[in-house]
Amino acid sequence: MKKQSKRKARTSDQMRPEYDFSKGVRGKHAARYASGTNVVVLAPDVASQFRTADDVNETLRAVARLMQRRRGRGKHQTA
Repeated sequence: MKKQSKRKARTSDQMRPEYDFSKGVRGKHAARYASGTNVVVLAPDVASQFRTADDVNETLRAVARLMQRRRGRGKHQTA
């Protein structure tokens, strides 16, 4: 036998007056948000090495600079 919930069932599907979204626009900021968002999920062992998103970004910028320097050196070397 299924137990009955102690909570009262809502008698109507009406939204409460304090939650008035009648002037809301669906997806108003969705395109702008999506264009500026790049979510990357880190493996747990990698994530444990960084406390904040700023730490991750700082480290990736340093690696990117090193990669850029390395590419730059390769162009100027003679075989």
